[in-house]
Amino acid sequence: MPASAAPVRDPGVPTSPLRRVAADFFADPVATFGFALLALLVALALFAPLVSPQNPYDLAQIDVLDGRLPPGAAAATGGTYWLGTDDQGRDMLSAIFYGLRISLSVGVASTIVALAIGVVAGLAAAWAGGRIETLVMRVVDIQLSFPAILIALILIAVLGQGTGKVVAALVTVQWAYYARTVRSAALVERRKEYIEAARCLALSPLRIVAGHLLPNCLPPLIVVATVQVAAAIALEATLSFLGLGLPITEPSLGLLIANGYQYLLSGKYWISFFPGLALLASIVSINLVGDRLRDVLNPRLQR
Repeated sequence: MPASAAPVRDPGVPTSPLRRVAADFFADPVATFGFALLALLVALALFAPLVSPQNPYDLAQIDVLDGRLPPGAAAATGGTYWLGTDDQGRDMLSAIFYGLRISLSVGVASTIVALAIGVVAGLAAAWAGGRIETLVMRVVDIQLSFPAILIALILIAVLGQGTGKVVAALVTVQWAYYARTVRSAALVERRKEYIEAARCLALSPLRIVAGHLLPNCLPPLIVVATVQVAAAIALEATLSFLGLGLPITEPSLGLLIANGYQYLLSGKYWISFFPGLALLASIVSINLVGDRLRDVLNPRLQR
């Protein structure tokens, strides 16, 4: 009998799962635009000291006489304020770059900590069951029954202002979403054959949960985490706009918007408009990436 022919590999089809996900993701032009915009904003935030025309926190570089200059105005010391200045004479373009740095770092840090707490709680509830599951899910249900902004306002009022305290408030608000997501995914996965096979091999529960159950729960967690980064940035901006978030010495985009709010009626729109535009671009780009990841990682949603 003739030997069976080897399967022919299509050079246009990626072989690794990561490459297939990347190919499906960038097949959507809207998601590609969102990813490019997000990458640009992250790069500007990371390299803010290098790309900013001015250090907005260095008093030696700030001239009060340049306060509230319109976009395109010339600086007294030379140069151009492309996005104008605020009431203290700070270059708005530089302030936005530094504000992006703070807003993105707070959003990412709170998401990472909340993800870790939520994953541990959700996996413990799904694996242990019984009273532990009931206790964890009742706490999750109680927390999710209150508006996130209300919980954050109460915690900030108790803890006070500060970057670490804002991150702690955002973590308290977010962890329940991850706990519910990972618990739902783990309940489905733990009934599958590979979990039963791992039990038959007498593997320890920790090894089964960490090495087999958790990796198969990651796709929905990645999507939720991406969306929650945008939600954390928006919530932090809301708190800072109300004067309850970050201190004035570490102005995020929300605080920059609040600084120019009182000048809107006098025609000084740029002090709030451009930071608001940067905040909108950040949230929209993250949501576009998250929506596309949801479609790519969930085959049922693929069109």
